[in-house]
Amino acid sequence: MNFFQAIIKSKFIVSTLFLFVVGANAFAQRTINDVMDSTTVNHLLIISKKYGSLSFSGYLQPQFQVAQTNGTQAEYQGGNFGEFTNNRFRLRRGRLRADYMLLTDDGAPSTYFVLQFDGTEQGVSVRDFWGRYYENKWKILAVTLGLSGRPFGNELQLSSSVREAPERGRMSQILMKTERDLGVTFTLNPRWKDARLKNISLDFGIYNGQGLAGAGEFDNSKDFIMRLSHKPYKLKSFTIAGGISTLQGGLNHRLPVSYKMEKLNGNWFMSKDSSASTLNKVAPRRYYGADIQLSTNTKSWKSEFRAEVITGLQTGTSTTSTTPGSYPVDNKAVPLPYYTRNFNGAYITFVQTLNSTDNQLILKYDWYDPNTKVKGMNVSSAAGLSAADVRFDTFGFGLLHHFNTHFKAVLYYDVIKNESTQISDYTTDRKDNVLTLRTQFYF
Repeated sequence: MNFFQAIIKSKFIVSTLFLFVVGANAFAQRTINDVMDSTTVNHLLIISKKYGSLSFSGYLQPQFQVAQTNGTQAEYQGGNFGEFTNNRFRLRRGRLRADYMLLTDDGAPSTYFVLQFDGTEQGVSVRDFWGRYYENKWKILAVTLGLSGRPFGNELQLSSSVREAPERGRMSQILMKTERDLGVTFTLNPRWKDARLKNISLDFGIYNGQGLAGAGEFDNSKDFIMRLSHKPYKLKSFTIAGGISTLQGGLNHRLPVSYKMEKLNGNWFMSKDSSASTLNKVAPRRYYGADIQLSTNTKSWKSEFRAEVITGLQTGTSTTSTTPGSYPVDNKAVPLPYYTRNFNGAYITFVQTLNSTDNQLILKYDWYDPNTKVKGMNVSSAAGLSAADVRFDTFGFGLLHHFNTHFKAVLYYDVIKNESTQISDYTTDRKDNVLTLRTQFYF
């Protein structure tokens, strides 16, 4: 028996060779928390029941950007520009992901494991590190533990590798600064082939709350997230999907001081509460969202429409409504009080395939109003308000071209409009539009 015959007769090595040849193509990631459920499990390629299957995938996003002015504050377009800079090259994302799956003897998913890194010119970090267990007696429950995506809405869950617009909307980035968080998620979804409710999924998760925006949990409050969704359902001429989501969470006050909006003599202002009972109370974060996705069932000239709206209560600080990743302090490390505001926001995305599936036109509109109690010239420092209370509307449009199955590029322009207020630097619209040319290599 020669060397090559020994290799061919080794079941383990043959399984491994098949794994690396086809494993990466057996699993197409569209969301950051892809679930092996009734819509995909019947299409799995079983490589080895004994050793399971391992696949690798990844993508790289080099890009060039030009801003309207030097020092443009473009935090939600991939980061602020330097004080004397209005153009730059960047590696926006560089991901490498490993997926491992073990099946039962009858081909049902049993255990799933994901590890994903993100590498850019600014360093390397972990983006996903989670495991999932599937119970197979009733084939309805899956439990995910570790660092994973929050099951809220649609845009937050869409992988950066498949989204047409370069970045998620301002609302998504502010409410959940990073899409991932540490915690546990329980997913209820029938996984047998003929289940009547196989397209209905209920996710319930408990998370620290700060996600990757902070080093770790900094108070005792947790985020409770629930999402009821319907997977893509194909009708005669179009496919529809959607869901409703809620987040119930908060942040513990460390000071006997808090702020919230109150109305006096017909005018809204930021009111200070200095009662001792505020200490250790929870400043609320309450989100309520609904989303829908529609697409035509054609390959050429295909149209896709996605929309999502979120409203509720958000707690931040005096200068920002972004969810903090650590307890906020000033430049002398003195703790700052929390500010709670009513908010709403939404996005609408329209993607039109231009004859060939290689070419797509992208149109997107999103808004985020961090304080729905005041508008325009009623937003003033005299009312205790700041730039954190200013509404933004963003209009984006672009063209995306797939050069081949592993390389694409998008040219995209963001027109960013802030409302005119009495806040310094926000009395008129800021010159902060951004042009992005992004390429993506992926496998």
